[in-house]
Amino acid sequence: MRLPIVAQGFVFAIEEINRDPHLLPNLTLGFSIRNSGDSVHGALHETMGFLTGCEEPIPNYTCGLSPPRAALVGDTRSVVSIPMARLLGLYKFPQVSYSSTLASLSDKTQFPSFLRTLASDLMSSHALAQLVLHFQWSWVGILAQDDDSGQQSSSLVTRELGKAGVCIEFHLHIPSLQSLEKINTIVHKMENCTATIILVFLSNSNFQLILQRLLGRGTMGQVWVSRETLHIAFALNTPGVSQVLQGSFSLLQHTSLAPGLPEFLSHLHPTRTPEDMFMKRFWEVTFRCTWPRGSQGSAGNSTMQGGVRFCSGNESLPVQEHPFQEVIKLDVAYSAVYSIAHALQDLVACESEDEVCADTRHFQPWQLLRSLRKVHFKTPDGTEIMFDANGDVITEFDILRGQKTVEGPFHFVHIGTVNPRSSLGDRMTIHLMKEELQVPSSVCSRSCALGFSQIPRQGFPHCCFECSRCLEGHFADQIDMKQCLLCPEEQYSSHTRDHCLPRTEIFLAFDEPLGLTLASAALMLAGLVLLVLGVFLKHRDTPVIRANNRALSYMLLTSLALCALSALLFLGRPTAATCLLRQTTFAIVFTVAVSSILAKTLTVVLAFRVTRPGDRVQVCLRPGASTLVVLVASLVQVVLCGVWLGTSPPFAERDTASEPSHIVIQCQEGSGVAFYCVLGYLGLLAGVTFSVAFLARGLPDAFNETKFLTFSMLLFCSVWTTFLPLYHSARGKSTVAVEIFSILASTAGLLGGIFIPKCYIILLKPEQNTPDWLSEELQSRRLPQGPSSRASPH
Repeated sequence: MRLPIVAQGFVFAIEEINRDPHLLPNLTLGFSIRNSGDSVHGALHETMGFLTGCEEPIPNYTCGLSPPRAALVGDTRSVVSIPMARLLGLYKFPQVSYSSTLASLSDKTQFPSFLRTLASDLMSSHALAQLVLHFQWSWVGILAQDDDSGQQSSSLVTRELGKAGVCIEFHLHIPSLQSLEKINTIVHKMENCTATIILVFLSNSNFQLILQRLLGRGTMGQVWVSRETLHIAFALNTPGVSQVLQGSFSLLQHTSLAPGLPEFLSHLHPTRTPEDMFMKRFWEVTFRCTWPRGSQGSAGNSTMQGGVRFCSGNESLPVQEHPFQEVIKLDVAYSAVYSIAHALQDLVACESEDEVCADTRHFQPWQLLRSLRKVHFKTPDGTEIMFDANGDVITEFDILRGQKTVEGPFHFVHIGTVNPRSSLGDRMTIHLMKEELQVPSSVCSRSCALGFSQIPRQGFPHCCFECSRCLEGHFADQIDMKQCLLCPEEQYSSHTRDHCLPRTEIFLAFDEPLGLTLASAALMLAGLVLLVLGVFLKHRDTPVIRANNRALSYMLLTSLALCALSALLFLGRPTAATCLLRQTTFAIVFTVAVSSILAKTLTVVLAFRVTRPGDRVQVCLRPGASTLVVLVASLVQVVLCGVWLGTSPPFAERDTASEPSHIVIQCQEGSGVAFYCVLGYLGLLAGVTFSVAFLARGLPDAFNETKFLTFSMLLFCSVWTTFLPLYHSARGKSTVAVEIFSILASTAGLLGGIFIPKCYIILLKPEQNTPDWLSEELQSRRLPQGPSSRASPH
């Protein structure tokens, strides 16, 4: 159907060139049209006949070629052009095709003399893939003809889309021989598919069958994307098919109708050129009629017989609404003839120094082939023609979209272009007439918003995923991120997880409410301890103070004051000095306090064990014995702290893990083993002291303080037993607050348990703090005077 119209295009182009005074002014182009019968055998036979000039061609023999043959234009189908191109390549004879698109013909090793003015499957498939990428379709289906063209084109698109991350839901091949069973299977598949975009590489007949089946089942919603509109235009003959094709896209090689061509075609008539074997067929295609047998194309009346409409010759081309359905195809054939003419012009003009000059009557095919590969010109209709290194024309593509308006019928509207000349790398430039063009989306999964990342779905392509919110400290500042990014150490993720915010440094400062409260409590507690110490110093000669070793009491009160003040080291911004002093000062002063309590308890216990003068136990009741206990116990702790500071001392660090939005400035213990050895020793000392005090709680004495010592040590052990789990569960500056609270609570417990009862007697019950009351109390309990007197020498 295409050849009769293309033949008229050849005639028009050659006549126009021969009339042009600037293009080949001294030459006249001629032509001959040969019919290959759309077969490989016929194509090879006619090609050899064209090369040799013989009716019965003989290889390597010519029959007086005059004038010389310049080039061959054709053939239509790729399967016929391939053997022709192999044969012509042996002679380096130029072949310019206007219809063969197979990508393998671009191989210059196999087909060195083949060029074409129609875009190859490789270029058109690349343009189609660029269209898919431009509209961000990531989930598509492919229908391809089961032949060389369909398989190669769909494979090229699949490969390119795969590199760009586009997923293919299905890739189905349809046999060239129509199979209704296969068509029904494919239609059923499409009814259940989720992809909105369907890429089409089908023949007219197969595509029309699929559209009819979909229309019959009421299946709509797919958007068809094809490289050409020819088969779609053919399918429009089916009633209602526009409902299925609404919104479809098509790529068409950019063409423009040559000036004067419509007028040329409108003056054609079979009676004017009866020798033209293509004229009658051209008439039949244009008016969809058939010439009666034996008719020579003479005028008559158009008749209908048996449902067949016969041509009369009276049909009018000018009034035909759509007289030439394939006139758009004339442009590529028109360009093929003009490329040969310009190659001859360059060969004759010999304007370039590297060109080989040749006589138009005596030139070799390879000389014209060399000029043909380098041509770069514009045809009279404004089409720019040039070939790439593979002999493929470099052309733009028009983007068409099917639309059906209320006022008019369904038609394809030009909405933009794909320009390979202004490409960036492998990407072609796409220009749309309306940037706000509404296009459907085709995705397997909805895009993940900012702050979310993709989680692949098991058993599905990578385009199918779930969206998962970024974890704390991570962010996603773009949609559809494969994984969330980690915020820098100095920053934290926002609530929406779409960006990072700068962290602020925090520590338990003196000027914040909690820090101010703890500092005030520490100072007040230290002041209270000093007040108690003043009371004891003022009443140092009274029985209450003298009865329980006042030197140890002074030492214990001093250490408790230091314990309260040591809490201040934990407040404020940690520095190297405060980190070294915090835990060691706390450990040493508490060791002095606990060892003082241990010495006081041992003094009471040993005093009651002395039964006669000169007993060896009495040696332990000497004034220096209790002080020695405190010194030895404290010295062990000092050694442990010295080893700790000498091996792996504490240091200030920036903690970024405890609080997401802050950087906690804190002291790191350094050696964890040394830290827990120091705490373990203090805990062991406290446990021994508690045990001794608990065993001695029942000893009789008017001023025996073992019960108070037992109670105070119970408070002390309870506080620090509770401290350990809280210390390890707390984060950030809460850890410091827990430790300060434990220090103050244990200090207050020791002070209140041991010394508040004595202060009560000294200040509020002074009558009980006299030797007379002590004697009366002892007599009332009927206790021997010896132990009491021995327990009160200090």
